Amino acid sequence: MSGVTPGAFAADRGLASCHCCGKLSPVELGRCPRCATPLHLRKPHSLTRTWALLVAAAVFYIPAMSLPVMRISGIGGGEESTILSGVVTFWQTGSYPVAIIIFTASVLIPILKVIALVWLCLAASGRASGSSRSLALTYHITELVGRWSMVDVFVVAILACLVQLGSVMTITPGPAALSFAAVVILTMFSAMSFDPRLLWDQRRNVRIPTH
Repeated sequence: MSGVTPGAFAADRGLASCHCCGKLSPVELGRCPRCATPLHLRKPHSLTRTWALLVAAAVFYIPAMSLPVMRISGIGGGEESTILSGVVTFWQTGSYPVAIIIFTASVLIPILKVIALVWLCLAASGRASGSSRSLALTYHITELVGRWSMVDVFVVAILACLVQLGSVMTITPGPAALSFAAVVILTMFSAMSFDPRLLWDQRRNVRIPTH
């Protein structure tokens, strides 16, 4: 960011873009003159909120992987299946595309998303490095792919609705389904809470109020 003229950024001039309607207004007004939304130069307590949501997501990830995601009850008894055991079962039965999709969306993506957000938070606070292009690309990919991590929850919900054969067989969601949904929602909120403009503030070595 060297060679940038001082005051060339809106935040340097006390101008804030309304996160609701996009109107650029002096932050000293307090509220957007168009839609009355509170104005902030940066998202309030962005890093604190992001870290808190990431920690909560990591806590829920443990039961999401270890507890059963669904229970199959039939004449021969009942059987519980976790996300990982489901991946193994699909792989052993030759359903390789399904196994790869579930593993990628339900195991790999949540972990990578948490790692990416941790890296972004550290970079925004000056405790990690990375090029501007790689940081921006990481943020946009993280925000884009997170919503596709709900595939396991969708599969369980569909099976629970379709496979209800009375006394022959029933499929019910397990506790891991709720935990996994919580992981996806919390990581989505953490990505929404993170303000990427903090990365550019860090590179310019300036402190913008975030309260």
